[in-house]
Amino acid sequence: MPESFSLKSLNPRRIAIFRALMLGDLLCAVPAFRALRRACPESEITLIGLPWARAFADRFPRYFDDFLEFPGFPGLPEIAPDVAAFPAFLVNAQSRRFDLAIQMHGSGSYVNSVTALVGARRAAGFYLAGEWLPDAATFLEYPAAETETGKFLRLTEFLGAPAGGDRLEFPLFEKDFADFDALAETRNLIPKRYVCLHPGARFPSRRWQPEKFAQVADELARAGWRTVLTGTAGERDLTAAVKSFMKTEPIDLTGQTSLGALGVLLARAALLISNDTGVSHVAAALRVPRVVVVLGSDGARWQAYNDDTHRVAAGVCPCRPWADEICPRGLPCADSVTPATVLSEAENLLSIVKNELTPERAPAATIHSSPFIYR
Repeated sequence: MPESFSLKSLNPRRIAIFRALMLGDLLCAVPAFRALRRACPESEITLIGLPWARAFADRFPRYFDDFLEFPGFPGLPEIAPDVAAFPAFLVNAQSRRFDLAIQMHGSGSYVNSVTALVGARRAAGFYLAGEWLPDAATFLEYPAAETETGKFLRLTEFLGAPAGGDRLEFPLFEKDFADFDALAETRNLIPKRYVCLHPGARFPSRRWQPEKFAQVADELARAGWRTVLTGTAGERDLTAAVKSFMKTEPIDLTGQTSLGALGVLLARAALLISNDTGVSHVAAALRVPRVVVVLGSDGARWQAYNDDTHRVAAGVCPCRPWADEICPRGLPCADSVTPATVLSEAENLLSIVKNELTPERAPAATIHSSPFIYR
């Protein structure tokens, strides 16, 4: 029998959390971060993440006291590993003398060895059956069938940190509102009277066709909604393609919003329509109604808990979940998701918003022949 373990008995002064992933991945783990902080209110908690995630740790000062930049590692696809920087990373990590390092990155392949090299007094996390089990008292067999949020709540509870709810969070600060207000294009946007469309995603295999986003945007515009295109600076070609297919004129904020300003934009939107990507998790955290086009990804795994403002337009995909960047079959699952399907889900969600609108601001037109009724 393995020895018993609990956070209370260890009483760790310094905790490291290893999760070197992207925005949506980190947002899905926030309920576990919250549970850990509730269980260890006096501990100094450091997030070990990719370079971009310093801003994420700064957004969550309630849960993180410090940040340690991870330079990547062979076998991990998120960034090209900076092998020359890895020894200095280990020296830095080991000098902090962590009492506990928790692997919240994934199943444990590749990353359990990295977590061990951090040099903490104890390590914890997930492992895959048949692979290396670093410590039977602190490593839980990877619960592949759970949602992404549920996996990490299972882990923190296993370690002695009861869940403090499963809701996602995305705090907004004064600077976020200032960044939003500084954008000239946002000054005429009326809260809850516009819809955001986000055609990008990290992998091409996650992207619905631009011409279909354009058809949806045009129908929404004809129904009286302002349409706003969002995306990173690296996604300008995608949003430009959407605009080229549109017959109406959207507001294009591609590459113009900080992450915080994007949060403000979403918080005031009536709806988000996006691919299955990080922005959908920001919307979930802000309780923004959203329609998510799911192609090869596992939509059930990434869906927020207990959220009746989330709709999925899923492609017919016999190879789901497909994790590779490029679909070798030409992405036929994208062809199976029609604009009419997405618009139907949008109509369903926008009917929830309608009661918040005054009659003089309510759109009078229709979406694909189905009227919005505002009373």
